[in-house]
Amino acid sequence: MLKNAIYAQSGGVTSVINASAFGVINACRDMKDRIGTLYAAYNGILGILHEDLIDTANESDADIKALRYTPGGAFGSCRYKLESLEKNRKEYERLIEVFSAYNIEYFFYNGGNDSADTCLKVSLIANELGYPIKAIHIPKTIDNDLVITDNCPGFGSVAKYVATSIKEAGFDLASMCATSTKVFIMEVMGRNAGWIAASSALASTDSSMPPHIILFPELVFDEGKFLSIVEQTVKSYGYCVIVTSEGIKNNAGELLSASGISDAFGHAQLGGVASLLAEMVHKKLKYKCHYAIADYLQRSARHIAARVDVEQAIAVGDAGVKLALSGHNAIMPYIKRVTQEPYSWIIDYAKLEDVANYERFMPRSFINKNGFHITEECRNYLAPLIQGEDHPPYIDGLPNYIKLKNVKVNKKLPAFTSTS
Repeated sequence: MLKNAIYAQSGGVTSVINASAFGVINACRDMKDRIGTLYAAYNGILGILHEDLIDTANESDADIKALRYTPGGAFGSCRYKLESLEKNRKEYERLIEVFSAYNIEYFFYNGGNDSADTCLKVSLIANELGYPIKAIHIPKTIDNDLVITDNCPGFGSVAKYVATSIKEAGFDLASMCATSTKVFIMEVMGRNAGWIAASSALASTDSSMPPHIILFPELVFDEGKFLSIVEQTVKSYGYCVIVTSEGIKNNAGELLSASGISDAFGHAQLGGVASLLAEMVHKKLKYKCHYAIADYLQRSARHIAARVDVEQAIAVGDAGVKLALSGHNAIMPYIKRVTQEPYSWIIDYAKLEDVANYERFMPRSFINKNGFHITEECRNYLAPLIQGEDHPPYIDGLPNYIKLKNVKVNKKLPAFTSTS
């Protein structure tokens, strides 16, 4: 009897996470002589715990192919932290119970840093409990903060969206600054790493072009220095465009903006630093100031996805299946840059123990001396990641995205109640 597989999406979704789902599902269908049923867990690891499973065989090849063009998480995602075995053994035993009930040998978990940790824990506990699982982490995160991989699927498309948005907003502001708004601030995601904010710099080719100022969470925010450069920029060009990471901090290491709400992993829910900066600029410099928070728009903008990002997202999904069938366990397929010009890459793999719970920050060599922009080294790294277009099909003037049937299987086991 063929062994079955299960796929799940976890954490904040991206515009290309479904492209990875396509990569996994398509590879499993190509390997139908080696893999039986491919289930998808509804809402990530929670779908496995609660036996909330989808039989992907009910989806047509055409609809699965359309995942390549569709944003969001086709099977639902979640932010849920699996505790250590010592704290909550019941959850791990439940996972193995579900795997066993459905004859599952292959587990593909598509997510970021926290998801890598979950995948590693599943592999470790399966080994301890004597269950033969192949746990493969399929990487994705717009934050670009996974270690080892050159870049993360999902990041290139966000970078393209942010650079495009700031370029267009810059033209708008330049048109009106003589009699209206002189400062525009765009807030982007990035709790601890400033990769997304840095990508906005691809919109400019010289110091006169937006963004004029970039604020990175890796560096301490200096109010006096910031206001001085804003004032100098307005005097030089008539206006100033600023991009800020949501996670910028003061010299005490405190976030300038946090809602006071935390997610399942203990991360503070951020957002709103742009309004604080706008108030600061208006109060201290008397400039009319507008701001925008990219928020979910930046990670869901599939219409402007980078082709290279889509191709890499598919490739890690496809590679994950092939690595599992080769007997690999507790690993992550990753993107390895081979050449810069012309840009080329391959898929390699790393042990999850070398990935989970590590975080990659912007190196200081990627940030210029004054701390408010990027260097050429950073530009050279970023530029290939936004290349190419991969437009979705359009109908009636709007992208034609797919919504899967997501037919649930009949449950075999008693209901599960978590103790956490």
